[in-house]
Formats: sequence, C-alpha cells, structure tokens
Amino acid sequence: MPAEPMPPATPPAPTPPPDTGLRERLVRAGVELVDAEGVQALSLREIARRAGVSHGAPRRHFPTHLDLLSAIAHEGFRELGARVARAEADTGEGGARARIEALARVYLDFARSRSGMYELMFRHDLLESGRLGLRDTSLPLFARLGALVAEARPDAATDPAIAAGALWANLHGIAQLWRWGSLSLATGADDVRPLLAAALRAHLGPPEPTR
Repeated sequence: MPAEPMPPATPPAPTPPPDTGLRERLVRAGVELVDAEGVQALSLREIARRAGVSHGAPRRHFPTHLDLLSAIAHEGFRELGARVARAEADTGEGGARARIEALARVYLDFARSRSGMYELMFRHDLLESGRLGLRDTSLPLFARLGALVAEARPDAATDPAIAAGALWANLHGIAQLWRWGSLSLATGADDVRPLLAAALRAHLGPPEPTR
C-alpha cells in the first residue's frame, strides 16, 4: 500500500516587529512622572503602569532600570540643548559674553522649572554608566560653554576648559541652592540675577563698558 503523502509543512509564524511605540510610551511616561512627582517616583512598576503595560514590559527595550532612567534623562539633555540653542540664536549679534549669559539663564531656569528632571540628569550613576550615550548628549553642552568662554577671554592665562568648569560649578551650585530654597535664607531674596551677574564677573571679568 503506497504511503500517504506528508502534509505540507506549516510555515513558521513571522516574528512580530519590535514595538517601537512601547519604547516611546515608556520614556514619555517617565518624563511626565519625573516632572510631576520627582526622581523618587521613577520605579519600573509605576512607569509601566502609566504607560498602560505590564510591569515586565519595559524589559523588552530596557534590560535594566538604569537603562530606562538614562533614556528619560537623555530627553532632559535634548530639551536643555534645544533651549540653549534658541537662547543663543535670540542674542542676535551679541558677543560671546552675551551668549554665555543667555546659556546661564536657560540653565538656571531649567533647574528651577524642571527640578525633577534636572536632578535625574546629573545623577552620578547615570552619567558614569555610559548607557545610551548619555555622556555623548551631556558633554556637547559643556563643550559649547568652553568654546564660548575661550572666545570671551582669549587672553586669559587659565585653560578655557578649567575656567568653563569653574563657571559651570558655580552655576550648578546656584541652581541647587535656588531649587532647595536656601538662597532666600542666605541672601534674603529669591532673585538669582545678582548672583548670576557676580558669577559672570568672577569667571569672565567685568563686562566691557557700553558705548
């Protein structure tokens, strides 16, 4: 008796494409959460809940909690960079000092208006981890400040990178104290403009007199 023909093999089910929309939803949910409730609220479970997925779903795109936090911080640096670029463009024909002042004002405003994101962006463990090229996003901002400092004080003996680092440290300290409400206790006022002007004078010298 002849053997019955074998039924045709069932082709394997196609592999579904990765859900790139899920990644975007998770990052967006994290950005909204850190802005609303701060860094301490950024648990994997809560981000997943806000994104409308199971608590295990983030692992499809972010193997660790640190990877997801880095992606959220990346959005903060992207936004800060965009604000700095707009502020520089708005200075028009202003020189390097005017552009540094614009950058500094943006930096301080970002730290105050998006304090949770600001805190996340400068977490040491995220920057040190090197995940998702976070340092590649943050370092260009510092490089831009260094270039402007070099342009503003071409004859200074101090290495522009050192001078820029000192200025940034000063700005970062002002931002932190302003966020914490400590400036009003120490100075009796909540206005950072005099402190910013003093920081610029200390690191860039007095402004050139207007003609």
